[in-house]
Amino acid sequence: MNDSNYIYAALADIAGLSLFAAVRESPVLAALRDLLEDVSEEKTGDDPFSLSDIGQDIISDWAAFTSSFIQSLWQSRGGYSFYLTVARLALADDNPYTHAAEKRQSIPPVLNAMARTDLSRLGRIASFEIHSMGFHIAEALRKFGLEASAQSIEEETRVLYAEGKKILAEGKDPLLAIFPENANWGASLPAVTEYLRRNGAGLLNQRHSFYWTPENTRDIQAAAAVFFPPAALSLSLRPVQNPDPIRLGDLYGYEYQRSTVLENTLRFLEGKYANNLLLYGDRGTGKSATVKAVSNEYAGRGLKLLEIGKSDLGYLSELLDLLAGRSLRFIIFIDDLSFETPDDSFLSLKALLEGGIECRPANVVIYATSNRRHLVREHLADRPSAEAAASGDMRAFDTMQEQFSLADRFGLTVIYATPGQEDYLRIAEHIAEKRGLLSPASTEEERGRFRENALKWEKWFNGRSPRTAVQYVDWAAGAGGGKSGGIRFPWD
Repeated sequence: MNDSNYIYAALADIAGLSLFAAVRESPVLAALRDLLEDVSEEKTGDDPFSLSDIGQDIISDWAAFTSSFIQSLWQSRGGYSFYLTVARLALADDNPYTHAAEKRQSIPPVLNAMARTDLSRLGRIASFEIHSMGFHIAEALRKFGLEASAQSIEEETRVLYAEGKKILAEGKDPLLAIFPENANWGASLPAVTEYLRRNGAGLLNQRHSFYWTPENTRDIQAAAAVFFPPAALSLSLRPVQNPDPIRLGDLYGYEYQRSTVLENTLRFLEGKYANNLLLYGDRGTGKSATVKAVSNEYAGRGLKLLEIGKSDLGYLSELLDLLAGRSLRFIIFIDDLSFETPDDSFLSLKALLEGGIECRPANVVIYATSNRRHLVREHLADRPSAEAAASGDMRAFDTMQEQFSLADRFGLTVIYATPGQEDYLRIAEHIAEKRGLLSPASTEEERGRFRENALKWEKWFNGRSPRTAVQYVDWAAGAGGGKSGGIRFPWD
């Protein structure tokens, strides 16, 4: 690594990023830039650099670079490869080219040219020999008698190099199909464009489920005004790091209810008219699980699940403005929706569902779950008196009608009722079979004991529901598997 031109070339590539300029300011590349700048200032002669001026800075910069590198891997759940880290940063960038690609627009030649040259720069940065620089720094530190620091950097360098090479050699990461090792990333522009068209631009292509977190409302509005709305969207989204992996095949029972949700979602994905859905019913019956399973099933078709809390419903209008500019399809998910009184959040949702001047974007549907049919807690005082009803005083009914009106504005209401005893037992058996606790080879005695304990479980705990069945099977799996005769239950 004695050729300083190699370092200057990397610095030039980082500085030259234009469309992908935001990647330059990512923690890992910003730390690499600081490290390269200090290493490039080495003095000539017998002493490569002086500890009194930049030696300590280089040690600090190395620590900052490795720390930001590991942190970026932890957040992305990626492997320990600098090459793939830069690839993820490139695909997660928000810029005019990535959004034009997502929208399947005709991309202007100037954007294509700038994107191609920036991708070439990023490919060279990704291929930078971090390990060579690490050994170079260690060698220089030894000249100052800092053997312990030199050994530490060498050890870190060897491990990072070995892990990175191993991951690339395995070739399992799907990003390698877009950015092959030792290839010019500029030539990958068509593959990048196709990836963005299928998965979306920026943060949206990194996950398929998100939380809406509008704490920085002023920043969001400023970004929307100065840059473009899709960039503002990234400021208010938090990716779900550990999404529920449930799929449609994991669910049992409630086939009619699921088929309704599924048919509506498929219409939505095909660009046809689709309804907002209210999944109403008893607790633990699988309402939320159905929504998550459907979104997981069709994540590969550009479907994103975006959960918003009831307290943030006042931001729905701003959220819809941002989503309307995207080519992806979004389910806005409101879990356990209910109101104590018809407050501002109630009125915001009511207006957006139907009746306000703002129309729901064609690429958005709202799926809500609730344990209350009419969504608002009903009080006896809200009901009209018999005298008022007899007199025909319609204003006596206003409060009650206001409370009923929100549920009525959902296009479809899908009802999840408490399962009967046999349905509950079949659900429990289905889950146990998926877990390997029961099989076709299980004896009648084993199945009978399993069902008997399932009925005891629902009486001891939360009543009959798919959730209770899952909890029962969880206990059985953790306490000894399918040999239910050897399991100690809470009532034993």
